Amino acid sequence: MSVRESADEVSGGRRVRGVRWLAAVVALAAVTVLAVVGVGWWQREHLPAAAGERLRDFPAVEQAGLDDTQKRIVEVLRGEFARQPAGTKYAEGVEEPWCADFVSWVLREAGQPLANPNSGSWRIPGVYTLTEYYQRQGRFESPGYRPRVGDVVLYSETSPFTQHTNFVIAADGDMITTVGGNEFGRITIHRYRPAELSGLVGYGRL
Repeated sequence: MSVRESADEVSGGRRVRGVRWLAAVVALAAVTVLAVVGVGWWQREHLPAAAGERLRDFPAVEQAGLDDTQKRIVEVLRGEFARQPAGTKYAEGVEEPWCADFVSWVLREAGQPLANPNSGSWRIPGVYTLTEYYQRQGRFESPGYRPRVGDVVLYSETSPFTQHTNFVIAADGDMITTVGGNEFGRITIHRYRPAELSGLVGYGRL
């Protein structure tokens, strides 16, 4: 074997090893991506319910009897549930618990913006301040109230949701269906009996 042939053989061996190394890296990356996607899917499908039942699909909402604002709220919620964006979208880029930001953003999109009593902004980032807002507006209702589509539910720290807020999209018999942001870090849907839930402070009437 000539020196040239020997050199070519060594070069060929290096190329083979390089190809094998690259293939291994690509395979590892693919496995990592699949693992991340798989974990994300598992989390979406297996998140627990904070109260009652957690719905995995956005339910059909009866449109009869709803006004234009109620219909718009439902459509905005349906779209955001499908998209599942990061909470900073609703908090003007701020990293913070975002359930009240979500309520504020949806109401603004539906043409019913809030007015923060401290800043005048459309965004009320705190559940306590949101509760005060509805009380001052004369639109706060006690837990015994029968909510309507578009009303806002307000919870204390003692609730299964902890201090939290979300929207009513259905009230059937003794059950309500809610959509809220920052529930397990996502936008989720729950169906439960308010009479059986501790820590429900009341409702903000649309």
